[in-house]
Amino acid sequence: MPDAGTPLRNNRFMLEIDGVERAGFSTANLPSSSTEVIEYREGNEKRPTVRKLTGLNSYENLTLEGGTARDAMALYEWRKQVEDGKIDAARTTIAVVLHDEEGSPGARWEFRKAWPTSYDAPDLDATGNEVAIESIEIAHEGVERVQ
Repeated sequence: MPDAGTPLRNNRFMLEIDGVERAGFSTANLPSSSTEVIEYREGNEKRPTVRKLTGLNSYENLTLEGGTARDAMALYEWRKQVEDGKIDAARTTIAVVLHDEEGSPGARWEFRKAWPTSYDAPDLDATGNEVAIESIEIAHEGVERVQ
């Protein structure tokens, strides 16, 4: 078992959809979050300084590239729900789970109300020897590091 102080390597992670591991990817661009700053000043304040109030939170999309799905149709079917106008059915909780050297979950980011905005099927080449890989971009309404 790795020492608790050992940093996790960033090369073993999986995508979970509704708690089920669905795919591994070679690249996961975890999104940043930000909060809009609203500057405010009342006309009768003695100091010529604005107050900084919090506005809306926003989150960039999650991008997963170079994937191989355990359930070959899972990502495509999830995207198809959006294309068919079934966005409420497509919105779900997903997680990117980083594994330690022994394959145990080490870090976990959960995304609320996530849905795929784009899906890129693998390029096929009968003369090549590359792995068939997929990529997907996912919108969401919030991310939380839970482990």
